[in-house]
Amino acid sequence: MPKLNATQGSLLGFLHDGPMTGWDLLHQIQSGLARFWNITTSHVYRELRTLEERGLVRAGAPGARDRRPFTITAAGRRAFTGWMNEEPGAEQIRFPLLVTLWFGRHLDRVTLQGFLERSRAEHAERLALYDSITTANRPDDAGRRAVVQFGIAYERALVDWLDQQLAEAG
Repeated sequence: MPKLNATQGSLLGFLHDGPMTGWDLLHQIQSGLARFWNITTSHVYRELRTLEERGLVRAGAPGARDRRPFTITAAGRRAFTGWMNEEPGAEQIRFPLLVTLWFGRHLDRVTLQGFLERSRAEHAERLALYDSITTANRPDDAGRRAVVQFGIAYERALVDWLDQQLAEAG
């Protein structure tokens, strides 16, 4: 069986909790994993079709708004288990502000400072969001708790780093 890509594996992971439509999956992703792993609407629907073609999910009858619930199959569970047991790939930082800073000498100070201030406000907002997140629906889920803790540490580090950049740019 061909290997799963990260989007396919993630979708199978969500489907372990029960049948979901593409819309349900997008909602689940946006309410948690989206800040740590980018999965777009087009990815979800394209990969659901691929997973269905490979026999890893089964589509149910269309419901409201023609939405079809997908259920993970036994083969899908086996493929997910195999994917989960693979070593995760290396991370790649994609932070557009870093590209701007790299060439920041070509910007005037006011423009650059504005970019830094807006980025700081965005990261401070995310930090407040992560600080407010609980795992009430799964208080025993150490993995989800670890991801939220990572988000808090990451956003705190960025806010501190952006404060330093603003002080130097000022």
